[in-house]
Amino acid sequence: MAENKKVELTVADRRSVMLRSTFLQGSWNYERMQNGGWCYAIIPAIKRLYTTKEEQAAALKRHLEFFNTQPYVASPVMGVTLALEEDRANGAPVEDQAIQGVKVGMMGPLAGVGDPVFWFTLRPILAALGASLAISGNIIGPILFFVLWNIFRMAFMWYTQEFGYKVGMEITKDLSGGLLGKVTKVASILGMFILGALVERWVSINFVLPVSVITNAEGSYIDWNALPAGAEGIHTAISQFAGGYFLEPTRVTTLQDNLNSLIPGFVPLLLTLLCMRLLKKNISPIVIILCLFLVGILGHVIGLL
Repeated sequence: MAENKKVELTVADRRSVMLRSTFLQGSWNYERMQNGGWCYAIIPAIKRLYTTKEEQAAALKRHLEFFNTQPYVASPVMGVTLALEEDRANGAPVEDQAIQGVKVGMMGPLAGVGDPVFWFTLRPILAALGASLAISGNIIGPILFFVLWNIFRMAFMWYTQEFGYKVGMEITKDLSGGLLGKVTKVASILGMFILGALVERWVSINFVLPVSVITNAEGSYIDWNALPAGAEGIHTAISQFAGGYFLEPTRVTTLQDNLNSLIPGFVPLLLTLLCMRLLKKNISPIVIILCLFLVGILGHVIGLL
């Protein structure tokens, strides 16, 4: 950092930059991707650091270069960039190429951390929590998801931007491994754990194909025709069922019953792994979804599903 600073970014300036960075993808484009949103976010800092229109225009122009990363992990990159711009405004020999080089050098590794942490770990956890409440009819479910998600998101963006701003160029030393590598590994493991839990909860396959049909002994099942009418009949049926009576004269065991008794959730897991494998081979998600529809319809027609 340069000594004898004449201009410094205030907390209000940095907070304004953080809030504006929420719209990082607001003008996403195929040529330079998030450059428009980045330039919009940094405007308050540029206005504070540079007084003339020419200097401000030149600063904004150098931040219209290519930039793209996971939106939330752009915050530490923004913090480092703010520190560099502050140094430059106070006379330090910071070139345009150095600023762009730091941005490009940080955005790739951080994107690899942001996706598993936010999209594959935090959001599924909070969504599952909110969905569990919503399924039971509790309106708190979606509200809780919205509130908690934005608390985590905004806290992360603010504190990592402040960390990047205070550390400045030193933050780039972590990009070769070390802490960043450990964070990526932990996030990936946690993401796989959450994926396994969500597969069992949300992926459902039911094989209705009968494997065996057993005729129950006389008197071991509920004789629905012999039950009294009204509430007394309902009470009798419940009492008999609680006492171990079967519901029907025959007991059908399906393929799904056997699978559930051996390895519950095994087939949904195989289907999920197959879809992931196809995605890895660059098969379009739309094609996979259509194939699943066709398999489901065909399986129902032939009596398998």
